[in-house]
Amino acid sequence: MAAEPGTANRRAVVSTRLSAAPEARLLLSDVTSGSIDMQALEVLVRSSEVGASVSFAGCVRDHDHGRAVRNLEYEAYPNAHQLLRHIALQVLTTHPHARIAVVHRIGLLDVGEVALGAVVGTAHRGDAFAACAELVEEIKASLPIWKLQTFADGSTEWVNCL
Repeated sequence: MAAEPGTANRRAVVSTRLSAAPEARLLLSDVTSGSIDMQALEVLVRSSEVGASVSFAGCVRDHDHGRAVRNLEYEAYPNAHQLLRHIALQVLTTHPHARIAVVHRIGLLDVGEVALGAVVGTAHRGDAFAACAELVEEIKASLPIWKLQTFADGSTEWVNCL
């Protein structure tokens, strides 16, 4: 059976995009003091070849180990933005059809604010879930960012996010 005119060329273009170099599929990687817009990250990852996207919003919660939390202040090692990019590129190497947008906050954050925003898009949901989980876990394990928790009673505690 003959292919529809132009179909073979379209498949070749889609195949090329899906296998693009990791640098081309890392749409955003940033460490910022500004708020994180999860919807903007999701829009960045969308494309015609993405059939599933998984979003992770790590938010400041109101408690830690049974103590009420007022806010968190994140501090980053000076090259944290380069390390975040490196982590995301590693994930893209192990997930060759993924697209990633990831941002980590620094500075003072109130309860409910997003501290880590990550969106991964792939052709299929299983791959998107796996790549997003790997990205978040590797960031938590390797990115040199620390947080100062301020509790409701005014006491503070430094926590190494590594």
